[in-house]
Amino acid sequence: MALTGIGTQERHRPQASKFSILACQTPAHNRRYSKKRFTHPQNTDLPPVLPKNKKKPYPIPLKQILQTSRADKKLAEMGIEKPLEPPKNGLLVPELIPVAYDVLDAWKILIEGLSQLLHVVPVHACSECSEVHVGQTGHHIQNCHGPNSADRRSFHLWVKGSIDDVLLPIESYHQYDPFGTRIKHDTRFDYDRIPAIVELCIQAGVELPQYPSRRRTQPIRMLGKKMIERGGIVAAPKPQHSGDVLEFDTQRALERFPPPVDSDVVEIAQSTLNAYEKVRWGVTKLMRKYTVKACGYCPEVHVGPWGHNAKLCGEFKHQWRDGKHGWQDAIVDEVFPPNYVWHVRDPNGPPLKSSLKRFYGKAPIVVEICVQAGATVPNKYRPMMRLDIVVPDKEEARLVA
Repeated sequence: MALTGIGTQERHRPQASKFSILACQTPAHNRRYSKKRFTHPQNTDLPPVLPKNKKKPYPIPLKQILQTSRADKKLAEMGIEKPLEPPKNGLLVPELIPVAYDVLDAWKILIEGLSQLLHVVPVHACSECSEVHVGQTGHHIQNCHGPNSADRRSFHLWVKGSIDDVLLPIESYHQYDPFGTRIKHDTRFDYDRIPAIVELCIQAGVELPQYPSRRRTQPIRMLGKKMIERGGIVAAPKPQHSGDVLEFDTQRALERFPPPVDSDVVEIAQSTLNAYEKVRWGVTKLMRKYTVKACGYCPEVHVGPWGHNAKLCGEFKHQWRDGKHGWQDAIVDEVFPPNYVWHVRDPNGPPLKSSLKRFYGKAPIVVEICVQAGATVPNKYRPMMRLDIVVPDKEEARLVA
């Protein structure tokens, strides 16, 4: 009976025809074209803004940091020296020396190009907060959180911006020997403050008479966290300061470089954008080998194997730390901040409005300045600038889901 039941069910089950089976299957040529052929999305969101009442997340997982620390401690208890490779042992990495020179050359081109473009492209900065805008007039987006912003309904107070509003001044102490005596709070004035990118290039092998650096021929030796041999303490030679120091800094850059000729603006914008990309690429490559520390609470950065002891941190719960910085490994955006601004499609058009801000894109301020000056938009910035999205009118925006 069981066999009869099964046979009856199979006999009365609707049979799919050969044509219906073929119709349900996707043809081979259609399956090939059904895959996504676009590598860049239509729009991408920017990294989230981290709250100031919490410590920044570790770029390396805490579990991995603790595992490395336990392994080093175990080797120290066994009396085995910690194995170090360049540049962790104080020696240079030969293949990264040309990269450091390229980064420094691109850094100088970037400063010169931006100084010339700022005579042509207007940049506005809010006098009450850190907002910056590139355009003929400041935008009307109500996102100011500065003092008395409630009285202004969160509108910005725009003033003329400078190059320091474009290239945020991230500085670091210059040390003749990064593995030497640690900088203390009382000795912090004995060291020069220079851009962190320049200090990174110097430690990676760039020779500058203005900022000498010790070049070791014998590696340092460490047992756990204790340094066994570092070749002694060597006094730093007297630096040869000259007018070339201004090439690496943004100080008085607008006065040093005159406005460009109208026919050269596009070429300067493209070379400036290329220099920006080269600096970012080189810094990323150097930071994979050379140690850079950043405070987990404030923007302070230090280039070297460990941070300094200057008590200058005034951010969240600095009283608990006696003003000391909470050092952790830095990321590229902390050494070379992108400084995102709103993208303006028509610089001569109406200012941006708060009601349409979800349709506007953003871009690094250097990219925005170069694009408004005539440079070609790189493909990787198109999604965040939302160039493929049509901005509706104010009345049409109400109908958008």
